[in-house]
Amino acid sequence: MEKINAVITGVGGYVPEYILTNEELARVVDTSDEWITTRVGIKERRILKEEGLGSSYLGRKAVKQLIQKTGVDPQTIDCVICSTTTGDYRFPSNASIIIGKLGLENAHGFDASCACCGFLYAVDMAAAFIECGRYKKVVVVSAEKMSSITDYKDRQTCVLFGDGAAAVLMEATTEEGIGFQRSYLRTNGIGLPYLHMKAGGSVCPASRYTVDHRMHYLYQEGRTVFRYAVTNMSDDVEEILKSSNLCKDDVDWVIPHEANLRIIEAVTKRLDIPMDKVMVNIEHYGNTSSASIPLALWDYEKKLKKGDNVVLTAFGAGFVHGALYLKWGYNGNEV
Repeated sequence: MEKINAVITGVGGYVPEYILTNEELARVVDTSDEWITTRVGIKERRILKEEGLGSSYLGRKAVKQLIQKTGVDPQTIDCVICSTTTGDYRFPSNASIIIGKLGLENAHGFDASCACCGFLYAVDMAAAFIECGRYKKVVVVSAEKMSSITDYKDRQTCVLFGDGAAAVLMEATTEEGIGFQRSYLRTNGIGLPYLHMKAGGSVCPASRYTVDHRMHYLYQEGRTVFRYAVTNMSDDVEEILKSSNLCKDDVDWVIPHEANLRIIEAVTKRLDIPMDKVMVNIEHYGNTSSASIPLALWDYEKKLKKGDNVVLTAFGAGFVHGALYLKWGYNGNEV
């Protein structure tokens, strides 16, 4: 019996039209383009400003483009996994809204809440579903409206985040030498004090007090998060390379979570991997949480070649972190 593997066969994406520049932010908080650029490497970010639209709208647009690009019959999609920290509602799930809006009548779906690592965790789950023979076609979509939980009076965090979504189609294959190869995912659970939203959950439900004290926005202790992110992401890539019998020269692309350009540079320096092998688009999108890695795939798709060794790595609230190793499944310049 031939071994079944999971392979990404297409990428779709969507970012809102509105561009929030550093200059505009400098009119709102005490900051400057130079300060933001030198510290985090961001020039602009996309913001979903239309009333009544949330992250599922972004995800729906990304999945719709994915379906159009790949030509997949929507009724053959078995499952939709949506990674998001900024779901439209506490319930129902973003996945269910996307399925309903796009008429994916034979799919079931659910959300994965793994902060900035959401895409890695969702791809790992999708691969497991396919490898065991349960499903043949799974859509993984990461959709984030980070502007909805960003405090635009906090100069330390408001410069970081943007909105966007991207999706991949994962399919079953028996072709050797392509597809999902290995994952290394970890949750150490020590990160709660350093990165969280104080109110709105069951521990601290919404009240007049929580609203008045601006407790429904992202809170981050940047220095601590920076230190853990650099250490864990670089260690995780080294672990995935070691367990896959690869050396750094075997790697064609590294795709890190786009949190902060200095984090990305520090990780690649520790790994001794040149920046020309690293997908980076944070300058234009900012930190889009779990959507950042698939958005990079979307941006760089035409540079990817069949058989490329691709390593993804991310770090997020919890703390959660990890790395995936894929052998790319198609020539992006032929899409």
